[in-house]
Amino acid sequence: MENGIAKPMLRSLLVSYVLSGILLAVLAFALYQLRLKEGQVNIMVYVIYFITCFLGGRTAGKGIRQRRFFWGLLSGLAYFLVLFVVSWVMNKGGAMDMQRSLTVMGICAVGGTLGGMLS
Repeated sequence: MENGIAKPMLRSLLVSYVLSGILLAVLAFALYQLRLKEGQVNIMVYVIYFITCFLGGRTAGKGIRQRRFFWGLLSGLAYFLVLFVVSWVMNKGGAMDMQRSLTVMGICAVGGTLGGMLS
C-alpha cells in the first residue's frame, strides 16, 4: 500500500475504534442505568457498528478522494476483520456464531460504503 492510501485508511480505523469505544461505554452506562433488555442492546450494538463504520468510511473517502465507495467498503471490512479476529482470540479459538458474524460484516460493509460515497 502506498503512503497516500495507508495513512487515511489507518486514520479511518482509528476514528472508528475510538468512536466505537466511546459509544459502547455510553451503551454500557445506559444498560446499567436503564436495565435494557438483551434485544434492545443487540440492536444498539448493530447501530453503533453502522455509525462507526459510516464515519470510518467517510474519513477514508475524504482522505483518499478517489473511488471513495471502494475505500469506504474496505474501511468497513477492515473494521470487521479486526473485530472478528479479536473476538475469535478472546473466545480462545472456539466456535463463532457465523450468522451473527455475517450480519455484522454486512452492517460494517454497508456503513463503510455509504460513508465513503457521502464523503
